[in-house]
Amino acid sequence: MKKTLQEQYERKERKKQILLWTGMVGVIFLAFGTAVLGASDTSVRDLFAAIGEAVKTGGNPEDTGHKVIFLLRLPRIVMAVFAGIGLSVAGTAMQGITGNPLVSPFTLGISNAAAFGASLSLVFGIGIGAGTEGGVVFQAFLWAGVCTVLVYLVSSRAGLGPESMILAGIGLNYLFSAATSVIQYFADEHKLTAAVQWAFGSLNGAAWEQTVIVAALVTICSVALFFMALDLNAMAAGDDEVAISLGVHPERVRILAGILAVLMTAAVISFTGVIGFVGLAGPHMARLMIGNDHRYLLPCSGLWGAALLLAADAVGRMLLAPVVIPVGIVVSFIGVPVFINLVLTAGKGGNGWDWK
Repeated sequence: MKKTLQEQYERKERKKQILLWTGMVGVIFLAFGTAVLGASDTSVRDLFAAIGEAVKTGGNPEDTGHKVIFLLRLPRIVMAVFAGIGLSVAGTAMQGITGNPLVSPFTLGISNAAAFGASLSLVFGIGIGAGTEGGVVFQAFLWAGVCTVLVYLVSSRAGLGPESMILAGIGLNYLFSAATSVIQYFADEHKLTAAVQWAFGSLNGAAWEQTVIVAALVTICSVALFFMALDLNAMAAGDDEVAISLGVHPERVRILAGILAVLMTAAVISFTGVIGFVGLAGPHMARLMIGNDHRYLLPCSGLWGAALLLAADAVGRMLLAPVVIPVGIVVSFIGVPVFINLVLTAGKGGNGWDWK
């Protein structure tokens, strides 16, 4: 009997590993496929030629076509990959520490806080480098951090439980949304357009310098969360008493994992604007495929997030070409049906909510 159970366990583990490797290869092929899509005809050979020339010239190809590929298209693709990974892994971590399947990083209000910071810079010229691209990024990241601190301060007064975190986040979400609306109400037409377009969420203008920063932060935070996978399993398995009985300190895990998730999310949306639903849809797609073990769920959700954002960006670029639809809009059209399906499944007594 023991041998049979062990064989079944090992078989399931191998299946999960195969799924992860298959998903990784699939994302790589999808990235290459979307890299050759665009207004100008590009082949895979052109793609590798541009990369090769960039390596020889120190990142500045001489050929105009190669410049377009290496300096415009490839940074956009890489940003989509790491932004999708960051948002989806952050969503998985937030769902684990709160025990709520409908929680995402944006539940804590950081998206509206970031939009508030960006609006301050764009409309009123407040902050370091106000009105510049770097100033907008700094203000968005700063206010996302301020919102996170406020959430933890408020919820800590109630014991730092998952319910208090969610309620504090929802309250601050409405607060920053109202504050952003006030700023936009008094903005002139030009500045209002800039603020609203930032809030759409877009990969336009992604540069290698931005991509490297996002990739570094997402990689560091994702690896740190992966080493917390067993703690997240314990917290997702039941209430805090169950986690404590398994030797896990719930408040410590909630603080650390929450900070890592928010740091990733803030880093992504500071450069791309608000991109919603990836942090909600990605984890659930991964959970349906690979189960609830965070050792596999975290990387699988990251792959799903990357695939979602790559696909959404490709659709946004090709659907009404040469007009580019912001990826934040496209991905919402993809994410909303998933969200509604979860609600309907739960309402019918299915397992849409019972994922522990």
